[in-house]
Amino acid sequence: MSLSIRNRLTGTVTDITEGAVMSTVTVDLSGGQTVTAAVTLDAIKDLGLSVGATVEILIKSTEVALATGGVDGLSIRNRLRGTVSSLETGGAMAVVHIALDGGGVLTAAITLAAATDLALAAGSSVTALVKSTEVALATA
Repeated sequence: MSLSIRNRLTGTVTDITEGAVMSTVTVDLSGGQTVTAAVTLDAIKDLGLSVGATVEILIKSTEVALATGGVDGLSIRNRLRGTVSSLETGGAMAVVHIALDGGGVLTAAITLAAATDLALAAGSSVTALVKSTEVALATA
């Protein structure tokens, strides 16, 4: 299956907290960072998820926000540290490629105004922010 989702990371399920309808799945990336996905209980069952399972993490680039300063006091669970490896700009939007600390690559599509306000350039340290409800999981 081909997908338009640009961000695809692989990790290992380390925790599943089941709720009546929605659940959270914690996934460790090989570089030591962690991603949390909020998915339905049906999805956990349909995917056959269990602790130790390998999953693919899928995140649309438009769902990735960036910060260059502290990120305390936010409800956003996923805070992935990295360095801007390249930046593509257009009339209204910018595509930011981020080399994650410990390995992996993430892409963020943000407004050109935001990229300018953050003074983003290759080498900038950033934290990529993604709500757990915007993370999809896939299995082979």
